[in-house]
Amino acid sequence: MKKKITDRLNLTKINYIILSIAIIVIITGYIVMKYVGDDLGDKTISPILLTIGYVVLIPLALFYKTKRVDE
Repeated sequence: MKKKITDRLNLTKINYIILSIAIIVIITGYIVMKYVGDDLGDKTISPILLTIGYVVLIPLALFYKTKRVDE
């Protein structure tokens, strides 16, 4: 029989926390883009938030591994 692979990415609790923060930052970026009418929110803050969410936080959440302490 074949073994079931339940978690291919081997994500831990900290990975899910970072991923949740990334989703919150991305949603905040889209909200700022939609509802902030001045140039500061539309053209400066929103792209910075979206870039941080997509380029920094999501890869960090997927590739971050905690160091195991051998006893």
